[in-house]
Amino acid sequence: MVQSIKESEFVSREEHMVWCKARAIEILESGDIPGAFASMASDLNKHPETQDHPDLSLGTMMLMRGYLNFKEEMKKFIEDFN
Repeated sequence: MVQSIKESEFVSREEHMVWCKARAIEILESGDIPGAFASMASDLNKHPETQDHPDLSLGTMMLMRGYLNFKEEMKKFIEDFN
């Protein structure tokens, strides 16, 4: 289980991104593809340097159009965030 980051703790953008990806992939591994995306979106918005990440809009469109319906596709999408 991925350790949580307290909102009051300041971590670098890079550290936060690693944490977001790890949590999303953990959810994805349980088989919850939409939940993995939702986790990534929610967690990115918890850090001032990753709020409103432009890839979230792209991901939402891709998910709604069926491009991220498979575990492998979603994993690659999550891993490609930077």
